[in-house]
Amino acid sequence: MVTRATAPGLPDIQAAQGRLQGVARVTPTSRSETLTRMTGREVFLKAENLQRTGSFKVRGAYNRISQLGDAERDAGVVAASAGNHGQAVAWAAREIGAAATIFMPEDAPMAKVEASRAYGAEIRLCPGALEECLGAATSFVEETGATLIHPFEDPLVIAGQGTIGIELAEQVPEAGTFVIPVGGGGLAAGIALALKSLLPGVKIVGVQAAGTLPGGPGFTIADGIAVKQPGELTMSILEGVLDELVIVTDEEISEAIVLLLERVKLVVEGAGAVGVAALLNGRVSGDAPVGVVLSGGNIDATLLISVMRRGLTLSGRYLVLRTRVPDRPGELAKLLQLLGEARVNIVEVEHSREAADIPIGETGLTLTVLTRDRAHCDELIATMRDWGYPVERIA
Repeated sequence: MVTRATAPGLPDIQAAQGRLQGVARVTPTSRSETLTRMTGREVFLKAENLQRTGSFKVRGAYNRISQLGDAERDAGVVAASAGNHGQAVAWAAREIGAAATIFMPEDAPMAKVEASRAYGAEIRLCPGALEECLGAATSFVEETGATLIHPFEDPLVIAGQGTIGIELAEQVPEAGTFVIPVGGGGLAAGIALALKSLLPGVKIVGVQAAGTLPGGPGFTIADGIAVKQPGELTMSILEGVLDELVIVTDEEISEAIVLLLERVKLVVEGAGAVGVAALLNGRVSGDAPVGVVLSGGNIDATLLISVMRRGLTLSGRYLVLRTRVPDRPGELAKLLQLLGEARVNIVEVEHSREAADIPIGETGLTLTVLTRDRAHCDELIATMRDWGYPVERIA
């Protein structure tokens, strides 16, 4: 159970809210008509992707750094981060006039690396995952005397993240369930502590990404919560306040990102989309109004392109297929005309004559087309076969 000597209480979270006034934005929480219709229950989205530095992390980082003494401030701060915490620490340190050094994984999204550097921090890339970066940051503390700003194992950081819970209680008091991403656990712990104090009886559902769990592939597009397990402090809190813990896959996260971008008009990173992914895939039980925390929007542009293509493919909006046409003038134009008359939007055409599986006298084609849904994909494939073309679906 929660150890009150270390875990923050509601007064600590309220004190953090006072420090963050005029610093962190009170982000909007709005009803999503699209998600309400799709899930059959009222859905409200807390847009922390619109927060300063693009994620909720600025709340905890500033609350912690603002409490440094003069000597600690002069010695500087250090952090280990996959991106969002690093940006927040860099920004908060700049605001109070402290030097910041951020250890980040070598494969951290470049958008997050460059943003952290732009806020004035010194960036040190290290091999491995967040755990290895934490080890390097700890060694740096021993060498320099800098203060480690832990991404989640710190009562002041947890209290800062908990200010989201105060805002949710004020913005959507009618919600009976709240869905929160879980990586290291600081966000979920802070929000849950606040909500359980202000709205007794609410259900708190945490969401993890399958990729980094034991037995998983060790990778997830939800890099913001790519932590092998929550910390000791956060876990002790979550054991007392978390009602359910569910898991979503990268495919489900991709579809959620696409839906949020296309229908809700919000750019959300993988970690920020896990709550919507859980909701869309029936992992959040009950029918009470539900509030979902979109924790961040710092997605790398190249990853966003890949996710969009993958998400569109999974939802039947993007179809890649292979076919063949006679190797004679006009045959490609004939097929393209048929597709145009069928109201098919062709994105890309690639042709090859040299592949070993292509008969002499024919040309192989790979077509990328936009479609309406999965049924339209099946209909198009059947139609092309009726026209006499062999068709193999690739994606």
